[in-house]
Amino acid sequence: MTSFDDRQKAFESKYAYDQDVLFRIEARACKLFGLWVGEQIGLDSDAAKEFAGSVVSSNLEEPGFDDVLRAVKAKISEKGGAISDHTLEVKLDHYLEEARQQIVSETK
Repeated sequence: MTSFDDRQKAFESKYAYDQDVLFRIEARACKLFGLWVGEQIGLDSDAAKEFAGSVVSSNLEEPGFDDVLRAVKAKISEKGGAISDHTLEVKLDHYLEEARQQIVSETK
């Protein structure tokens, strides 16, 4: 094998690792966000966990977090709650950073 092949494999491995970490961060953030929303709209513990799982799944529909926000807003509306778009976006950003810190500390 040449050094070029070695470097290519190293870059591919790094890319795969980075994508795995990013996926885990986003999944954790969506779970934390879903649990928070569930608490805000008065779901019991089991229902909040189930809802958080559906929030994680909704993130697989399209790139970005618009799909997550749509799913969460639909549930809030269904439960008659009222949380502003701004609050949802700020909380999602907060949980994204919290998830990043958790995952990075777990991978060290």
